[in-house]
Amino acid sequence: MMLHTALNWRYATKRMNGRRVPEATVERILDAAHLAPSSYGLQPYSVVVVDTPELRERCQPAMFHQPQVVEGSHLLVFATWESIGEAEVDQLMALIAEERGLELASLEGYRHTVASTVNRLATAEARHQWAARQAYLAMGMVLTAAAMERVDATPMEGFDPAALDEVLALPARGLRSAVVATLGYRDAETDWLAGLKKVRWPRERVIARAE
Repeated sequence: MMLHTALNWRYATKRMNGRRVPEATVERILDAAHLAPSSYGLQPYSVVVVDTPELRERCQPAMFHQPQVVEGSHLLVFATWESIGEAEVDQLMALIAEERGLELASLEGYRHTVASTVNRLATAEARHQWAARQAYLAMGMVLTAAAMERVDATPMEGFDPAALDEVLALPARGLRSAVVATLGYRDAETDWLAGLKKVRWPRERVIARAE
């Protein structure tokens, strides 16, 4: 499917039909999250995949009982790292050096730049908000990849983060939920949004050129 066609096809699906998305398709969609851009390439988040019906059912109260949580196939929880500091920066530098065949010392200037940025995030909330912005980039890639695969995906901010974190035991893994997306297939007979014309502001209001 062409990208423009896929983006016109997709919408924030409210009701899904319970059909499971093939694992190979899910993996391709998750590859988009893995390859997503992030500030300095630090990727300070994890995508927690919730695919069993039982666990998605346990998550649903924290998602204000939205039906696509259980009617869908997979729940993707974009969760920020609680620890974002020099240790993580050093791990990234070591990975870059290994993957690109570089001397670690040659990255010292870059390391200083990245470390200075994360050190300016003085509070846990500041680190979470910064990391969440990176996670949203990954979610955007996931929504696009899903549309290209003809899989419905719904971004969701309507949930109780603390409650969802507790169900998924995220604090024990050093994670904190930021945003969620469901994957599945639309139920055109019960979803009131299915088939409605996509509505966006006029293009000239959204796309502006500098003057």
